[in-house]
Amino acid sequence: MSTLIASAATLDGAFDSIPVIDIANTSTPEQRAALAHEIRNASINVGFFYITGHGIPQGTINSLFSVMEAYFSLPLETKMKLYHKEVGSSFKGYAPALDSNIDPANSGDCHEGFEAGWEELIPKENDKKRANDGAMAGANVWPSEPAGFREAYLNYYHAAVGVGRLLFRLFALALDLPETYFDDKTKNSAAIMRTVHYPPQSGLVSDGYVGIGAHSDFECFTILWQQPGIQALQVLNSKKQWIDATPIPGTLVVNIGDQLARWTNDIFSSNVHRATNRSGVDRYSVPLFFGTDYHVPIEPMPSCVSANRPSRYEPITAGDYLQMRLREMYYRPAPPS
Repeated sequence: MSTLIASAATLDGAFDSIPVIDIANTSTPEQRAALAHEIRNASINVGFFYITGHGIPQGTINSLFSVMEAYFSLPLETKMKLYHKEVGSSFKGYAPALDSNIDPANSGDCHEGFEAGWEELIPKENDKKRANDGAMAGANVWPSEPAGFREAYLNYYHAAVGVGRLLFRLFALALDLPETYFDDKTKNSAAIMRTVHYPPQSGLVSDGYVGIGAHSDFECFTILWQQPGIQALQVLNSKKQWIDATPIPGTLVVNIGDQLARWTNDIFSSNVHRATNRSGVDRYSVPLFFGTDYHVPIEPMPSCVSANRPSRYEPITAGDYLQMRLREMYYRPAPPS
């Protein structure tokens, strides 16, 4: 039995807190191995962890927050000019409140968002990244206001992508693989980022309308900035208890997504979570959904499969899986009232 499978055999999933991991020191193999061990434990037992020492400058975060607030305060008719279902750009652009319904048991997700994928801050000629996106091919679209939106968005985006590339190497070590294992699978970054606005809600959590319903994320992992001081995100443990992922200043939240869970045959936990803003004020967050290149096949790794733990998934490319899940989220009919 592999050490990964043996570790998963001891899982009970009854966590009551989310670990914090400092990733600042990665200069030596010993430091990276120690971090990989922490990440492995968190990925198996919780599926979520905070990271400190991520290196994204506070000024970069502040600039994005400023334009995000300004953009979402624009009139709805202005934002709808880039409605993602009409601009034809693979789910990139603006999504209004109740446009998605990620949990079939709910009536709709009470947030609005703006989504974009890889793009160089200074465009390069003959950039092949978007042309190679297969099922998710499509250029970004950008609002004309507020001024500086694209620049602030992409500055943070590329800083967060740098964190994601480091995490992929640490995840490889956590899986007893060479730390470069994912390098050739992430040449054309499949990172999609969304800026999200959650208006305050006064109704009950059980009223069928939540900020975003109970779900697991679609790609390999998510890097989330959440606004300090406003509690909204909760993670479900094995006892069916909702555990608060309280914002901790200076941290980002990382959670395992479905594709990495599929790759590890569910040894790494893609845990169910939700967000509901009952704070009485507007709440903002920025998830970066990080995955492999879209043509890469996702199927359980041999080290995560055994006679007692047979493969649970058929192969599927990363792009086909993501497109399937996004269509379910944005085109699923709401339940009858």
